[in-house]
Amino acid sequence: MNHYTIAVVIGSLRKDSFNRSLARALAKLAPPEFTFKQVEIGDLPLYNQDDDANQAPSVKRLKSEIAAAQAVLFVTPEYNRSIPGVLKNAIDHASRPYGQSVWAGKPAGVLGISIGVIGTALAQQHLRNILAYLDTPTMGAPEAFLQVKEGFFDAEGNIGPDSRAFLQGWMDRYVAWVRQHAA
Repeated sequence: MNHYTIAVVIGSLRKDSFNRSLARALAKLAPPEFTFKQVEIGDLPLYNQDDDANQAPSVKRLKSEIAAAQAVLFVTPEYNRSIPGVLKNAIDHASRPYGQSVWAGKPAGVLGISIGVIGTALAQQHLRNILAYLDTPTMGAPEAFLQVKEGFFDAEGNIGPDSRAFLQGWMDRYVAWVRQHAA
């Protein structure tokens, strides 16, 4: 049986963010041969092309963790109808210098959660556009535009009963996507 390490990129820096909670809860729905490792993006400097030849240690660490993973899971909030700046900064760092992107060929899943009715639909669409350019094969369906409501997470931080079947189906499809596309 193959083992898969999934780099989890969370688009929120807040310790108790809904998206961080979602990432932890989703990992519990995966089969045992899947390990989910959250990568740190909050310590990255702002991307500056002048630094490409001498990348910061935090950038090298990020790139190393993405390169070592068999796939990526993006879990992001929506800020002003798009992805958070910290997420775009991490994506830019890991794609540079030109020709040395660690995103290319990494199968990806995209989802997010918010208090709004449309979840993170627009942020996810923007992120999918970016990932298409970066040659990151991204699972198209099912889409998961999740809204935080009472009972979405249970007292232990698991997915609550009303959303569990849907998210188990999402995870099952993501697992199949990774197995199909991981090199």
